[in-house]
Amino acid sequence: MNEKFSAPSRRQFVQTSAAVVGAGMSSQIITSAKAANPITGRIKVGLIGCGGRGTGATVQAMKADSRVELWALADVFPEQIEKTQGVVKAEMDPRRVRLNDSRKFFGLDSYAKILQTDIDLVLIATPGGFRPYHIKAAVEAGKHIFCEKPMAVDPHGIRLVIDAVAEAKRKNLAIRAGFNMRFYPAYREAIKRIHAGAIGDIRNVYSTRMSNRLARFDGGRKPGQGDLEYQLRNWHYFNWLSGDLIMEITVHSVDKIAWIMGDVSPARVVASGARHQQTIGDIWDQFDVTYEYENGLVAILKTRYLSGCHNEHKDLIIGTKGTCELRSGQATIQGENSWRYKGPKVSSHQIEHDELYADLRQGIIPNDGDRMVNSTLMGIAGRMSAYTGRAITWKQALESKLKTMPDNLDWNMDLPEPVIPEPGKTRFI
Repeated sequence: MNEKFSAPSRRQFVQTSAAVVGAGMSSQIITSAKAANPITGRIKVGLIGCGGRGTGATVQAMKADSRVELWALADVFPEQIEKTQGVVKAEMDPRRVRLNDSRKFFGLDSYAKILQTDIDLVLIATPGGFRPYHIKAAVEAGKHIFCEKPMAVDPHGIRLVIDAVAEAKRKNLAIRAGFNMRFYPAYREAIKRIHAGAIGDIRNVYSTRMSNRLARFDGGRKPGQGDLEYQLRNWHYFNWLSGDLIMEITVHSVDKIAWIMGDVSPARVVASGARHQQTIGDIWDQFDVTYEYENGLVAILKTRYLSGCHNEHKDLIIGTKGTCELRSGQATIQGENSWRYKGPKVSSHQIEHDELYADLRQGIIPNDGDRMVNSTLMGIAGRMSAYTGRAITWKQALESKLKTMPDNLDWNMDLPEPVIPEPGKTRFI
């Protein structure tokens, strides 16, 4: 970056900058609208994606409001539907699980079928590659949305989400993003204090997400499995489905960086990474990303999923008057305005649902769309920079022609093992 650039203070940056992630997007990052009428009766929810996170989100939705009912389920695999139904019935009042066979859908088109039912709100917890298409379809169907992160895994998908967010605002539909770190009370209070100047002007941010190698799926291929079924059942390991681990998991840390920076988009991203212990698919297991901002600030993200290494998960914000550390749902500030969060540690996953349904009951329609797009594209830009070995501007990331979702998915299609990205050889598209 230009060393002669005169950077405004961090507080000036947060207070005066407009975070516009694409043409036609509002500069207001977190929006809400007043509905004509609050929702007073039961709220029928449907789930697309009956894995562990989707099942958990369903239980949390039902805990958030006593009149939420599970009305419909959809997944590509029928056994997943039965697993989710069993878990929810075991944890909640079975009378609120209002499922019948006519509202349980499986197959590649199951998402479209569930959206034709009379559900009020859809929980989207499919692999990230599908989410732009499911968000778009849900808005077109007039449903309120809770969507897990990431909201897309490539720039083509991000542009679909941008359009869907704008349409949701026009239709007065809620979108709650599953970036649950923003709902930890400790983190909320700490970042509120930072933005008010508790640590002075921010100089940089250092964020880590390091843990052991992930092995949620065994990577084995059973006899008779076609290419598509094999990759879907091992979706973490395939870029077109998960967006790599920087998107599937570490994007939470990316979102915290965005939050700390006032949801202002970075000007440029420079990243590196490698594949060390991974043996399945085309994903990597280590990334180092530097986010450079127009005012001269820098945020550094280090993430890896390697066994036998140092593990760490924290965020360190360094200012002119002190530092702040976020770790494990707790927060501390050291310096001129030292402070430590002393409140209870509660489930951020639960709070994000509690607040969503409380808003709907009051006739308030929250829309997290702009900020979720900003954070998701930050993650995508970091991955693209690492894969290609190029520095990537925000404009280049947004306008990239990269589309990773295969066309015309079919159970019998040929879907060969993807090529592992190699910096200096992998092209930026």
